[in-house]
Amino acid sequence: MYPSEKRSLYRFLAIYLLSTFLLFSVGSAIFYTLEKHHLLDRQREAMKQEGEKIQHQLISLHRTFEKKLPIHLNKAYKLALLDKDKNTIFANFAPPKNINLKQEYHLIDGHILYIKPVDPYHLGVVYLLLLKKVDQTGIVQLQKMILLFMLGAGLLFVILGYFLGRLFIAPMRESIETMNRFIQDTTHELNTPISTILTNLELIQTLHKCNAPSEMQRIEIASKTLSRIYDDLTYLKLNHQYHRNIQAIDISELLKERLAYFSTAITAKKLTLHTAIEENIILHIDHDDTIRLLDNLISNAIKYNRSEGSLQVHLTKDHFSIKDSGIGVEEEELATIHTRFKRANSSEGGFGIGLDIVYQVVKAYDFEIIFDSQRNRGTEVTIRWQK
Repeated sequence: MYPSEKRSLYRFLAIYLLSTFLLFSVGSAIFYTLEKHHLLDRQREAMKQEGEKIQHQLISLHRTFEKKLPIHLNKAYKLALLDKDKNTIFANFAPPKNINLKQEYHLIDGHILYIKPVDPYHLGVVYLLLLKKVDQTGIVQLQKMILLFMLGAGLLFVILGYFLGRLFIAPMRESIETMNRFIQDTTHELNTPISTILTNLELIQTLHKCNAPSEMQRIEIASKTLSRIYDDLTYLKLNHQYHRNIQAIDISELLKERLAYFSTAITAKKLTLHTAIEENIILHIDHDDTIRLLDNLISNAIKYNRSEGSLQVHLTKDHFSIKDSGIGVEEEELATIHTRFKRANSSEGGFGIGLDIVYQVVKAYDFEIIFDSQRNRGTEVTIRWQK
């Protein structure tokens, strides 16, 4: 799966699963609240029935003029009887102080308190208070049921979301495959004429005198540009299965070679080249990756530079940097300037793949890339391999 496909799939799954989770969470919360309230209502109703039984016992005791209170009470309940002044007549628990006796039910520390006014009074009892610990059995089972439902539904929707996501990105995959086939066919067709042009150009310059040096120079620049585009397109086509041959590379010498390779383009644009290259800088890296890294940065610095501008190239044991005096980049564009097919200036042409390749190489070796750019004042790109 291509990186762009993975990003699209992950974003789709994140939005899909998050919205589904929120929807089911809200639904489950509402269901849990209603069911819990229903379970508590059952317990309250049982307490109400128990209160009615106790009131009947009080009526019976009142009729027989009994002054004692031999109340038959369910062991699950605790009882308190209060007079009209809220004084305790009988209690096997401490009634809460400052309790609102007009409210029928109270939840206190995991207990349900039921308050029943006794009217008419029997044996001086005005308020009947029943206390019972909330039965958590049904609530715990309800919580387990909802949790298992959420886990099962979550697993189901993850699987369903994955297949929906694959269907969602199928057109993207088809487009990418089509584009890759186009790139493959294009690079295959470009390879032979580019090689022929460069080879014969070298032969003409070596074996024959030419009366049109400027025209030959333009042909050389165009041919090398085509050659570099060919290499970049080939790299993009094979990037997901590219095999790197890591070896010790003398970056100092290779950088000088690449600057010589671009000397014709530098001269054609009348750029002043300033170099500060330390000798014998060795880096363990793939040779082709190094060329792609240097070539794309040098090419961009030339392409987006102004005519008769300056080009500064520095190499130390810690980093490589290249600075131009060109058009620069807006600050808000720096974060996305490396995005594939994005160009800083459409008038300069190109495919917008150079910095994407640079970022792929930087990422592959865990280097650090730093952009410093100001509009119409130039851009400096720094690659650090020792952080």
